[in-house]
Amino acid sequence: MTTSAPPVNDRPGGPGGPGPADERLLGTSPWRKLLGRPELGAVVGALAVFLFFAVVADSFLRMTSFGTVLYAASTIGIMAVPVALLMIGGEFDLSAGVMVTSSALVTSMFSYQMTANVWVGVFVSLLVTLALGAFNGFMLTRTKLPSFIITLGTFLMLTGLNLGLTKLISSTVSTKAIGDMEGFSSAKKLFASQLTVGNTEFKVTILWWIALVAVATWILLRTRFGNWIFAVGGNADAARAVGVPVAKTRIGLYMGVAFCAWISGQHLLFSFDVVQSGEGVGNELTYIIAAVIGGCLITGGYGSAVGSAVGAFIFGMTSKGIVYAEWNPDWFKFFLGAMLLLATLLNAWVRKRAEATR
Repeated sequence: MTTSAPPVNDRPGGPGGPGPADERLLGTSPWRKLLGRPELGAVVGALAVFLFFAVVADSFLRMTSFGTVLYAASTIGIMAVPVALLMIGGEFDLSAGVMVTSSALVTSMFSYQMTANVWVGVFVSLLVTLALGAFNGFMLTRTKLPSFIITLGTFLMLTGLNLGLTKLISSTVSTKAIGDMEGFSSAKKLFASQLTVGNTEFKVTILWWIALVAVATWILLRTRFGNWIFAVGGNADAARAVGVPVAKTRIGLYMGVAFCAWISGQHLLFSFDVVQSGEGVGNELTYIIAAVIGGCLITGGYGSAVGSAVGAFIFGMTSKGIVYAEWNPDWFKFFLGAMLLLATLLNAWVRKRAEATR
């Protein structure tokens, strides 16, 4: 007795058979989608930090404390959002922290010296800050030097300009008070007011932060520019080969950092009326660390805006949780370093699990 092979049309995968399923058409389980999210490790870390301070600090769970934590997180989160997008695009900006101070100084000094209305200074500051972002992006794309070198040079130049021009114009290291000038009260409502919900006060920066996270998430996930950011950060040469405008994308990302630095700078000025020229140094590392804790890869091509928000929230909880626990704040940097290391290890573990389940 002999057997014969089935007709080609009846074989699995043949023209008449059911054939193997196309993996692109297979559904993805919710568990796999969850493991693939960049911010998963940060969310787990945020829950751990929240539970930790809820146990060791009695006042941590009060609504007033929650408002304070959100405010601390928002001042970092406003800058962490564009920094995260820039890191997804494969670049850094070491001038981000000093650029915030530069923006506030331009508004204050231009308003005081050149006009009687602070809104003119606010508008001029926006143009100057965007020009700084465009300068970083243009120098990066034209010289092909690493962003570390380009933005380090900008950082040093801005640090010197902030101090030198402030002392030259004001004869001190701080700007003149502009609280009595026309337009100050309306500008303060936009950049530095606070909302009262129940018995708790929330700063308007929290609304700015939420809006920026929503817009950045929409750009990353729903627009062509978002695809360009991931493509440029993943492999710039391959992206260029398929028609992605790599230079314009990078310049746009640096201008996004500058725009958010302008928002933070206006909040700094209209919260305190005056600005110290030496502020902002070191904050650029805080923004980068918040983005990394939120799941952004240092090598680019991976991350999310929501993750940067969670990273900033962890910062806010830790900085204020130490105060509520009545610990020595000198230990803050230790907890910061430990969180960065644990978050990076956790993100790496989550990515390996996600790749293993594909």
